[in-house]
Amino acid sequence: MTQASPSTSTGTRPWGKIVGSPKVVRFLEGPQRRGFELARALHIFFEFLRGFRVLHFVGPCVTVFGSARFHEAHPHYRLAREIGSRLARAGFTVITGGGPGIMEAANRGAKEAGGRSIGCNIELSAEQKPNPYLDQWITFHHFFVRKVMLVKYSYAFIALPGGFGTLDEIFETATLMQTGKIQEFPLVLVGKDFWRPLIDFIHERLVASGTVDPADADRIFLTDSPSEAVSFITEVAMRRFGLSYGRRIKRRWYLRE
Repeated sequence: MTQASPSTSTGTRPWGKIVGSPKVVRFLEGPQRRGFELARALHIFFEFLRGFRVLHFVGPCVTVFGSARFHEAHPHYRLAREIGSRLARAGFTVITGGGPGIMEAANRGAKEAGGRSIGCNIELSAEQKPNPYLDQWITFHHFFVRKVMLVKYSYAFIALPGGFGTLDEIFETATLMQTGKIQEFPLVLVGKDFWRPLIDFIHERLVASGTVDPADADRIFLTDSPSEAVSFITEVAMRRFGLSYGRRIKRRWYLRE
C-alpha cells in the first residue's frame, strides 16, 4: 500500500527520500558480514514464525488492497467500507495492511458489521500506526514477509485504487496464480474507471505480444459493484472450500495457542 497521511490525496515526499529501517536497508544493500547476514536470516525466520502464530486461527479471510491516501469523505473510502461490511456479513474475516485509507475503510466496514478485522502493519520510518478498527494486528519489518501473510491466509483478493504498493500486490498475486502457486483464488479489481487502462494494457500489450496467456489475463475480475465483487468471491469460496480450510485446526495448549 502506498503510505501517507489518510487525509491527503497526492504525494508530497520526494522520490526515494523516505528512509527505511537501517537494518533492513543494509540487508538489501548487497553482501554483508557473515554474522550480520546470519542475524538477519534468524530475524526474518522469527518474523515469519510470529506471523504464523498470530494469524493461524483467523478463519477464512479476504485480503483488501488499496491506497493509504484516501480520506473518510472520498468515494473510494466509502466503497471499501461497504466491501468490508459485505465480506463480514458473508462470513469472511477481512485482512488488510492495517493502515489508513482503503485499509482502514475495509477494516471499519467489517468491524461495524460485527465481523472480524485483522491488520498486517508495516514498520516505516514515518510510523504507520494501526488503524482503530482492528481486532488483531501484527507489525512486520520486511515488506516481503508481510505480503506472504496477506496471501497465505486468504481465499480471495480485492484491490481498490492505489499506487505502487497496490500494483505490486496485484501483480504478485497474479503471478502466483499464473504459476500455480495459488489456484482459483479470485482477484477482483474494484473501480472500472481507475483500473480500465491497466486491464486494456494487459490485453492489448501483454496478451497481444504473447507475454501473458489470455486465460491468465481473464483471471482478473473487474467491477464497480461491492455486491458483485463479494458475490463472485463467495461463490468461488463456497464451491471450492465450503467457507472452510478443510479439517479444523486444533489449538495446542503446549504451544500456548
